[in-house]
Amino acid sequence: MKNAFRIVFISLFFVACQQKITPADVAKINGYWEIEKVVFDQGKDKDYGMNESYDYFQIGKNNSGTRKKVMPQLDGTFLVNNTYENVTVRFADDKAFIDYSTPFTKWSEELISLSEDKMVLKNQEKKEYHYKKTGPINLLGDGKKTK
Repeated sequence: MKNAFRIVFISLFFVACQQKITPADVAKINGYWEIEKVVFDQGKDKDYGMNESYDYFQIGKNNSGTRKKVMPQLDGTFLVNNTYENVTVRFADDKAFIDYSTPFTKWSEELISLSEDKMVLKNQEKKEYHYKKTGPINLLGDGKKTK
């Protein structure tokens, strides 16, 4: 009987500690995000070292915007093409979701956690994508400020 109480208590503890993302948090998504790791459903992790591309989110006050893949350059600039996804942040059942759409497909990811410098998204295959906020890099040391 004591074990049953422990299990219930621990379960309630984890449920209570889950971050609740609010509409006021949506602005934190804007910017450049670099993937750190992917956690698979079976508990295995895939760590990423240096990434060749970042995700750039730009979401407005109406909770919609775009996500683009950008490639950082050594001089602090980014290579960008015309490919992007339309995104909308949606709230349902005390959870937050990012809905993506292109002319070819639509999909959603659950926004598990979000802070100024960390973000975790979970897709329909139960893979968790852990991101860290990043920005331009300038390894040339030419003294110029990056935008």
